[in-house]
Amino acid sequence: MQLQNKLDSATSFVDAGNSYKKADPQEAINCLNQAIDIYTDMGRFTIAAKHHITIAEIYEAELVDIEKAIAHYEQAADYYKGEESNSSANKCLLKVGHYSAQLEQYQKAIEIYEQVAMSTMDNPLLKYNAKEYFFKASLCHFIVDELNAKLAIEKYEEMFPAFSDSRELKLLKKLLDAHEEQNSEAFTEAVKEFDSVSRLDQWLTTMLLRIKKTIQGDAGDLK
Repeated sequence: MQLQNKLDSATSFVDAGNSYKKADPQEAINCLNQAIDIYTDMGRFTIAAKHHITIAEIYEAELVDIEKAIAHYEQAADYYKGEESNSSANKCLLKVGHYSAQLEQYQKAIEIYEQVAMSTMDNPLLKYNAKEYFFKASLCHFIVDELNAKLAIEKYEEMFPAFSDSRELKLLKKLLDAHEEQNSEAFTEAVKEFDSVSRLDQWLTTMLLRIKKTIQGDAGDLK
């Protein structure tokens, strides 16, 4: 800094941050933030975004502060968007959606999943993933309100006809029927059938359990 060499200074802060990662995560974050300040000052937003992701990962894994991890993923997404790096921005946004839903911030998660789905559904290479994002948005709707979920699903089918033939949509419709009938056995059966073909990850399992708990007299497991 004393020699007015910003680039070398930023690089050294990054090296220091990486060295501190395991021993002193908070100090690692301080160093990376100083590097980010220099990079943004120089207008190098793509590299600043990359270091915001590193900070978010430290908050995820070392300090377990999900709110702060979300804030850094959001900042990284903003910088990537400003640089027209949409696929990198979407990766960060999906992390924000994932954690927002876990923290029961469903409206925020829905908006993100819809936004990412719409930006991928017209891309020949990525459109296959759009159904997954519409599925996740639908589950967040379902936790909040069954009727909302039905309306959202109809809207997604109109927007993205490929969603209509997906296994995800078939599962949603079975779950909606089971929920309407307050039939927890039918709910569990539909989930088991889906899981036998494509394994449910931890996030999906959590969301499905939250929905199942809204069925009267349910113990809240997927056994």
